[in-house]
Amino acid sequence: MLFWVPLGLSILVIKFFVNLLDGIIPEQYQSKILLGLDLNIPGTGMILVLIIILFTGALVSNFIGQKLFTLWEKVLHKIPGFRNIYSSIRQLSSTILNSSNDSFKTAVLVEYPRRGMWTIAFQTGSYSGEVGEIIGEEIMNIYVPTTPNPTSGFFIMLPRKEVIELKMSVDAAFKLIISTGVVAPK
Repeated sequence: MLFWVPLGLSILVIKFFVNLLDGIIPEQYQSKILLGLDLNIPGTGMILVLIIILFTGALVSNFIGQKLFTLWEKVLHKIPGFRNIYSSIRQLSSTILNSSNDSFKTAVLVEYPRRGMWTIAFQTGSYSGEVGEIIGEEIMNIYVPTTPNPTSGFFIMLPRKEVIELKMSVDAAFKLIISTGVVAPK
């Protein structure tokens, strides 16, 4: 069972995503139409998505592409309602997906959601504005991710003295959170 269950679930997940990506291809671009075959070749949607991602990445990584991207974002920000959703998702994905970004500085341990219950969180910065003045202490910005989807979570502000910095890396902490505690850091 230890061999077959992970293998079977991995195959099911891969099959799900291949079918999902194959389903988004317009009919005129499906392999059976393009190649004149009677059968559909699985995975063409994934290949098409990868080509689009590579092409888009190459386009926006040069000077002209960056200018076009900036112009496109200005247009999107003029659409009422959409701009709020787009801005939030863009900022969140930039924070999580950008490996050079130092947004999650340190893995920390905090008592959350109440005293006596501990959770792993991430320091996102220090805050010394109005909240720090009201509390009268140095405040840390903390992001508490939810399990198993760390893209949703809670932003809390805690006095520095209530936060315990961990020696584990941010990556190891993410693995621990995503695995719901099954994969322990080494």
